[in-house]
Amino acid sequence: MSTSFEETQAKETPEIARAIRTLVVDDDFRVARIHAAFVERTEGFEVAGVAHGAEQAMAMMDELRPDLVLMDVYLPDGDGIGLVRAIAERPEHPDFIIITAARDVATVRAAMQVGAVHYLVKPFGFQALRDRLASYRDLRARMAEVGEEADQSDVDALFGMLRGPAPQRVEQPAKGHSAPTLELVRNAVRAAEGDISA
Repeated sequence: MSTSFEETQAKETPEIARAIRTLVVDDDFRVARIHAAFVERTEGFEVAGVAHGAEQAMAMMDELRPDLVLMDVYLPDGDGIGLVRAIAERPEHPDFIIITAARDVATVRAAMQVGAVHYLVKPFGFQALRDRLASYRDLRARMAEVGEEADQSDVDALFGMLRGPAPQRVEQPAKGHSAPTLELVRNAVRAAEGDISA
């Protein structure tokens, strides 16, 4: 029995090679469009659909079977965290990145409890979302490499990949000094490093 080229390719092509199908859920049409555009600009991702409410999101998840959902918390007909909780109880469900203006610790904790892989506070730029999507893409690739069983170092690596990028520490110059002046001083010190003694 012979197999077609397409069947052979499908068997040889790992799941990670295909685009990660992403559903964007946000009640604000403009914001949803922006987030969808960010997803499309990120290598390895495609927008499967866009929903603007809990009921529509649930229907689209059933129909489209996305790999990942970017979920807003505040929806006109429900709560995004509650929706994630309900979906997560299913045997097969997508992963979730919570994208919201909610900054309260109770909501952050609830997102962690339902298994969100990331939590991103609005407003944010393309780089912030791209970093989270890239770490999620890398996580999926690493899980495919690990296979059926993982040792402790694999587990540590996988959980480590869920940590977002380290926050950038913005150093404030001393009162009366500007950031450009601070940078000039740093450069002068670096240039004269060999000539300075205690």
